[in-house]
Amino acid sequence: MNNQQYFYRCAVFTRQNDEVALADINNPSQVMPLESWMGVVISLADGDHTISELVEYMARHYPMPPENLEKTLHSVIERMQEGNLLQLSEVAVELPYYLAEPIEALDIEKAKQLIQEDGYGLH
Repeated sequence: MNNQQYFYRCAVFTRQNDEVALADINNPSQVMPLESWMGVVISLADGDHTISELVEYMARHYPMPPENLEKTLHSVIERMQEGNLLQLSEVAVELPYYLAEPIEALDIEKAKQLIQEDGYGLH
């Protein structure tokens, strides 16, 4: 995996009570909790940062980073790509309004309208 690639989310998410979950824009109270590593990655997948920056960020959150941190993050990213929750790009990606923030920060009606206008298929 090329650590110089940018990573960005392709799914609406929520961040409540220190937990990250996938959210349904058509039914915001319906959420699917994410495993903690996936939650961290999806919440940080803003299209403005590279995988290398993710690895460095995560390493700073440990007194002594795990030896397999990079490998673990690569595995998480690959699983999220397989589920169409996250994608990689050679260049920075500006997320659309409905993916840029947690669902609780969105105007739901505006987000729904933009999704329809964009023809975006949410995951």
